[in-house]
Amino acid sequence: MTLKGNIVDIQKRSIYKGEITIENGKIKYIKKKDCIENHYILPGFVDAHIHIESSMLVPSEFAKVAVKHGTVATVSDPHEIANVLGVKGVEFMIENGKQTPFKFNFGAPSCVPATPFESAGAVIESDDIKRLMANPDIKYLAELMNYPGVIYDDAEVLKKIEWAKHYNKPIDGHAPGLRGEDLTKYISAGISTDHECFTYEEGLEKLQKGMKVIIREGSAAKNFEALIGLLNEHYQDMMFCSDDKHPDDLLIGHINQLCARAVDKDNDIFKVLQAACVNPVKHYNLDVGLLQVGDTADCIVVEDLTNFKTLQTYINGELVYDHGESKIKHINFENLNNFNTSKKTVEDFKVEANKESSGDVTLSAVEVSKSFKHPKIRVIECLDGELVTNQIIEDATIKDGNLVSNTESDILKMTVVNRYQNEKPAMAFIKNFGLKEGAIASSVGHDSHNIIAVGVSDGAICKAVNLIIENEGGICAVSNTEQKVVALPVAGIMSDKDAETIGKQYSKLDKMAKQLGATLHAPYMSLSFMALLVIPALKLSDKGLFDGGKFGFTDLNVN
Repeated sequence: MTLKGNIVDIQKRSIYKGEITIENGKIKYIKKKDCIENHYILPGFVDAHIHIESSMLVPSEFAKVAVKHGTVATVSDPHEIANVLGVKGVEFMIENGKQTPFKFNFGAPSCVPATPFESAGAVIESDDIKRLMANPDIKYLAELMNYPGVIYDDAEVLKKIEWAKHYNKPIDGHAPGLRGEDLTKYISAGISTDHECFTYEEGLEKLQKGMKVIIREGSAAKNFEALIGLLNEHYQDMMFCSDDKHPDDLLIGHINQLCARAVDKDNDIFKVLQAACVNPVKHYNLDVGLLQVGDTADCIVVEDLTNFKTLQTYINGELVYDHGESKIKHINFENLNNFNTSKKTVEDFKVEANKESSGDVTLSAVEVSKSFKHPKIRVIECLDGELVTNQIIEDATIKDGNLVSNTESDILKMTVVNRYQNEKPAMAFIKNFGLKEGAIASSVGHDSHNIIAVGVSDGAICKAVNLIIENEGGICAVSNTEQKVVALPVAGIMSDKDAETIGKQYSKLDKMAKQLGATLHAPYMSLSFMALLVIPALKLSDKGLFDGGKFGFTDLNVN
């Protein structure tokens, strides 16, 4: 087989007319030769850090879509399914991915559960990491989000790091906002990357101290604008990733979108492609070709080097995408799950006000009696496009002696419900979701994937939570008159359907959430991170309100 066109040699920084001869899945010859084809041939894109589960697709269905955008490989952390099913979940991802030609490169989840402050469905200990690291299908130790454990020499955390070093496999980082001496110690432990930088200054310090910085642009967390200014000088130590990509967004684009945006900002094309194609392969020692003689033929044909519209994708010399048609076929698989909680009652979601307070009041009202003690509560301030949150102090709203949502001030009640056993729901309040009616809920709740919901009333929250329980996993929206749910029967976080089907269902649900008043760009993706304790400042686990700065529980009531 021969490919003709403008050949892009990233490492030699040259583009020339020529032809590529592929035999037995590898590149046999590359010759400069005049031809009429004006398209461009270059190495395929690699997502340097992604949780496939967040696409709500199993790996084989994810691959069908990713190749349409020129992606040939991913560096995939199966952390999400591991929190539900443990090593069994990791093995499911590996085996499902192997049934496609796509090059999934899975890591060993290092933090399952992510913290001791939440209930997960499984535990992965250092002995499990030892077994996983010995598996050639495991390419690296996945993100060490328990950075306090590294800094304060937690014995179990250090054992996991040592097993990665023993098998000479890279160690991924996860340390949002970590700076100074603590960062230096974190890096000295052997941790080589971070995809959690959210400011230019943080990214620069990590680069200067020897880390690889991965520019993330996912469905919720968007750090491209903050970090792209570092690429020109530090391109050899940077990569691109999506981290978490919802199905509707994946249908539109992937790493190709980041390349187009980077080029549009006048970044050198070779530096952009170095980050998108070359650096992940070299850093993680991936079996992915880079368009050199003798490499496996993992390459793409794109229309131009500005929009990177993919015309064809080849993996191991096999044509897996051709002008609008994905050649990767559907495969059958068994649905695995872990869902063991029973339906809740409205009473379960009530939050009693402080005994010093009584009556029905909105405490910000001027008419409140001076003798009345104003209860203040800690509120999670959700930030659109960010995983970090703020902790803010607000006046509570009380009705019949209970704390309730206030749609006027957009301070809504939120819950996290343990889905692995029957426990009392944890309650908190959150700002910036904007709902004026009903509730939304999801069993995609990083990292332990308990049920998480936000709503305008206890009744709406209860209805949404029970809809998730009835389906043993999914995402949903409920209004006064209707309810919609997208079932996720694979571990309660993935669909057993194809991307087009789940993407359309998700889009309809997203639309309904916004009709209920949701103002966030991706309300369900943002919702899924409100239980992510390892990202400051204030989050909610199934065990209670959590202060990420102090790395411990805190009270809802301030006084």
